[in-house]
Amino acid sequence: MFFVDTLEFEGLGNRSYLAGGPRAAVAVDPPRDIDQVIATAAKRGVRIAYVAETHVHNDYITGGPELARVTGASYLVPAAAHVSFARTPVADGDTVTVDEGLVLRALATPGHTPHHTSYVLEEDGHGAAAFTGGSLLIGTVGRPDLVEPRLTEELARAQHASAHRLADELDDEVPVLPTHGFGSFCSSSQAEGDATTIGRERTVNDALTLDVDTFVAEMLAGLDDVPAYYAHMGPANAAGPAPVDLTPPGRADAGEIAARLAAGEWVVDLRSRTAFAEGHVAGSFNFEGDGKLATYLAWLIPWGKPVTLLADTPERIADAQRELARVGIDRPAAAATGAPAAWIREGERLASFPRARFADLAEVRGRGEEVVVLDVRRDSERAAGHVEGAVHVPVHELYGRLDEVPSGTVWVHCAGGMRAAIAASLLDAAGRAVVAVDDGFDAAREAGLTVTRP
Repeated sequence: MFFVDTLEFEGLGNRSYLAGGPRAAVAVDPPRDIDQVIATAAKRGVRIAYVAETHVHNDYITGGPELARVTGASYLVPAAAHVSFARTPVADGDTVTVDEGLVLRALATPGHTPHHTSYVLEEDGHGAAAFTGGSLLIGTVGRPDLVEPRLTEELARAQHASAHRLADELDDEVPVLPTHGFGSFCSSSQAEGDATTIGRERTVNDALTLDVDTFVAEMLAGLDDVPAYYAHMGPANAAGPAPVDLTPPGRADAGEIAARLAAGEWVVDLRSRTAFAEGHVAGSFNFEGDGKLATYLAWLIPWGKPVTLLADTPERIADAQRELARVGIDRPAAAATGAPAAWIREGERLASFPRARFADLAEVRGRGEEVVVLDVRRDSERAAGHVEGAVHVPVHELYGRLDEVPSGTVWVHCAGGMRAAIAASLLDAAGRAVVAVDDGFDAAREAGLTVTRP
């Protein structure tokens, strides 16, 4: 009997897998913090014999080279991938024996990248699981526009062909186990559901139900923004990432926090948006530790800028440090924990700003008060409807476009509250009067606000 263990990384919207038999296993698309993979193997009592990459990743730093080094595993990387480290190149049809009766077969599935390779785990010659990386996902496929703009349409057509190849070669009951699609921007759209099979995908996946021209046209029309930090992930993975260092950062006192802010460094408060609004270090930014921390912090921060982390507990700092390391934000400059009153110098006061609902905004507008409404959702979200008169600056562009926000008190909103809190903290740090709308966007129309389409 074989097993497949799933390692979920909700912050980045990805999964990794450990699969094998009673003695040995293969790790597929491992995260940079490899200790979790090693611990999973230890619980199973198996040796990690192989580490397999489906592609050179664009959205996170791989732990593949280090996991292979530490465990002595063979490191399987698509032969066509341009990398500068030692690995075992695999081409279409290559196989390795993971354990007795268990074979891993490489299946070329270009589309997400030109060299993308899926892996089929076969038990006694029958397909048992398909590790599809960024190829066939749950109800969708990986996006084809992350490598080179001139290749986008060609890769989209390749995605269609690769999905059909997987469906043609595998039986309906074979589980599809993708790396992307659970919130990752590497997915062309977000997954519906938590698990799938080849048979289900035959009936619901556009790549398998639409003709190639229609599929390509609809996919290209629906592609969303690409996080800025993606530009750094591919080169880092191709070069071979350095081992991760998760030792705790040095402790910062109030004087050091102030000095780092004065030097133009980023001080990031990981507490809830409610707690941050009630009281925070002036000039600090709020990226909730429970939100999509790595995605949005890495997207907004000038690459290489030192970052100091603030949180209520050391555990929150450690979790954030681990998540940020997955996207190449290594070694926080410093950290502080406890209550925010300890993070400011004697004589200073904590900053704060109000939170509100769309109903409050409607009431203010109904009184005739002039306020600025700032919509920080992405273009694709705004296209479905926006509050009449709202200024639009996506949150990932706001740090560089603060001067475009009109004067006056800014009521900032997103789709649910998290990104509005980030934006409110950026505006507050810039000295603007701000109100963070912490509400679902559906409540805007219910509150009597006019919602229109562009």
